[in-house]
Amino acid sequence: MEDLIFSLLSQNIVLILSAVFLIVIILKGVRIVPQSEKHVVERFGRLHSVLGPGINFIVPFLDVVRHQISILERQLPNATQDAITKDNVLVQIDTSVFYRILEPEKTVYRIRDVDGAIATTVAGIVRAEIGKMDLDEVQSNRASLIASIQSMVETAVDDWGIEVTRAEILDVNLDQATRDAMLQQLNAERARRAQVTEAEGTRRAVELAADAELYAAEQTAKARRISAEAEAYATEVVAKAIKENGLEAAQYQVALKQVEALNALGNGEGKQTIVLPAAALEAFGDAFKLLKGGS
Repeated sequence: MEDLIFSLLSQNIVLILSAVFLIVIILKGVRIVPQSEKHVVERFGRLHSVLGPGINFIVPFLDVVRHQISILERQLPNATQDAITKDNVLVQIDTSVFYRILEPEKTVYRIRDVDGAIATTVAGIVRAEIGKMDLDEVQSNRASLIASIQSMVETAVDDWGIEVTRAEILDVNLDQATRDAMLQQLNAERARRAQVTEAEGTRRAVELAADAELYAAEQTAKARRISAEAEAYATEVVAKAIKENGLEAAQYQVALKQVEALNALGNGEGKQTIVLPAAALEAFGDAFKLLKGGS
């Protein structure tokens, strides 16, 4: 009876151990990888496979998940490095880099400190690129500088299975002496622009005054020309009358002018008494005869 009981217990223990072993094998052979991770599997110490998100199967006791790598985008701590521009100005550049791991098998076997390696690479590239540009170019062409830095960093870290998603230049800081010099330069530039504006205004005023004088001279010349043309026309009319009517027409015009002059002289204030030479009286007499004859 005891032997039977011992046999039954032994069988139960074997079954229990077998079940436990089977459960362990299942647990060891089935790997569920989260969506945000990738697992690196080694077999006998060497890279065997990379498990993607979802359910995966491996060989228990032979395959070991050695690294669990997050593939979420990461941000390096903001870094500040000194750089010297092409025109020998010392600047401090604040940078920020975002990256994510695409091929973890490269990352875990080719580089030990990913963040430190990327930070060092970015610092070197930033210093090299800043050294190719003047300070004004650094401040005005920041977008192109960022694009160039990101492209060069991506090329440098490609062997590490990393993708640089963003590289930002947060700020460009200058020492106080450089800031004071730039402020003086800015004030001088503003003063120069003000002088140029004032000079242009003065020149424009002189041009407008000259244009006005020229316009006035042209109008005066035009008026004189019209007057001369009128006098010439009158002379032409008189000459035509003389030509058509002979000497009598000329004498008639002279007599008419003499009478008009006499009337004007007699109508003047304080000149009621008029003394004329005898020859003048005879001339006026002839004029009155002509006028009478002409009428």
